[in-house]
Amino acid sequence: MIPRYARPDMVAVWSPETKFRIWFEIEAHACDAQAKLGVIPQENADAVWKAKDVEFDVARIDEIEAVTKHDVIAFLTHLAEHVGSEEARFVHQGMTSSDVLDTCLNVQLVRAADILLADLDKVLAALKKRAYEHKDTLRVGRSHGIHAEPTTMGLTFARFYAEMDRNKARLRQAREEIATGAISGAVGTFANIDPAVEEHVCEQLGLTPEPISTQVIPRDRHAMFFATLGVIASSIENIAVEIRHMQRTEVLEGAEFFSMGQKGSSAMPHKKNPVLTENLTGLARLVRMTVIPAMENVALWHERDISHSSVERGIGPDATVTLDFALNRLAGVVDKMLIFPENMLDNMNKFPGLVMSQRVLLALTQAGVSREDAYSMVQRNALKVWEERVDFQEQLLADAEVIAALGVDGINEKFDMGYHTKHVDTIFARVFKD
Repeated sequence: MIPRYARPDMVAVWSPETKFRIWFEIEAHACDAQAKLGVIPQENADAVWKAKDVEFDVARIDEIEAVTKHDVIAFLTHLAEHVGSEEARFVHQGMTSSDVLDTCLNVQLVRAADILLADLDKVLAALKKRAYEHKDTLRVGRSHGIHAEPTTMGLTFARFYAEMDRNKARLRQAREEIATGAISGAVGTFANIDPAVEEHVCEQLGLTPEPISTQVIPRDRHAMFFATLGVIASSIENIAVEIRHMQRTEVLEGAEFFSMGQKGSSAMPHKKNPVLTENLTGLARLVRMTVIPAMENVALWHERDISHSSVERGIGPDATVTLDFALNRLAGVVDKMLIFPENMLDNMNKFPGLVMSQRVLLALTQAGVSREDAYSMVQRNALKVWEERVDFQEQLLADAEVIAALGVDGINEKFDMGYHTKHVDTIFARVFKD
């Protein structure tokens, strides 16, 4: 995580101040539950809340940790400095460090997910707007990078909308899966703490009690969460690569907005480079980089080890902060993107009429020509278009065999562009459910 690709709201989720505030809430709510059960005096539980409005001193906690070599103990020591050692003597009663660390991590991941879900809404809104704006804007579809058949720019945006909508559903599920907490004590048996404490703490923090936690919350949940972030990042790259292709000089069907005063190259003043979408491709790689370590964290020794800990200290903020930035950048790119309908038609007509080859092929088979002969008849005319840049329709009209099978009107009728867009409204209804 570097400031260049970070937004303040997501950064705040991972700040030491936020972390220690969540730790405090976990401990304070646990004390409330313990007092209700009669395990600790109510006045001690009440005393802990004296630190409710305290700004925990991160430097002081670090100073204590330099001696204790234990972050949770350092925090508890600092908390006692505010609450009083006698009043704080029942804090962390029956708990283990992972109860605090894992529950806090999941609170942070839930908060991060909420930000990312809002980011996805921005992307979806931009894609939907551009899809309807260009619902009927013709462009050539491509397979293997080669002209295929006509489609519309609106369908391109609609396709990306549907993909991001699936990602939103995936992230909602991942958020639900990660929204668990554990206050179950050493090795997760509740030997020294009542399960009611866990239930109370989770309720206060908006979590669900982990059904069985050993000494840590199972890391398959986290693997699922980060895998979902990786899929979202891949979808960002999918859109970015399409925009990058559209901005190529010889294509120029769309382009990133180029602002007044912006420079494309230090050497070549004419350059307008797709720097934002290239950046998104790179950021997607960074997010995906966190997926494999998250999956490798699933296999821990017995009831716990801390091989996952150093990994999560990095990938938690790195993946969520980077993805938050990338989604917001993507929303801006799509919203302000320039579209060039005339260039789309020019590109489609570089090989005049060629995109209608399948329709002619099918018409010949319907007219009684075998598929093998029909394919040969169409291909021999199509190849002339490739090689000589002649008009495909004119070539067919000059082919006696094709004329004999379809007639002049039958050939001309096959070059209506509306044939390829007749189901656009049906597709839009499926995607947007309007």
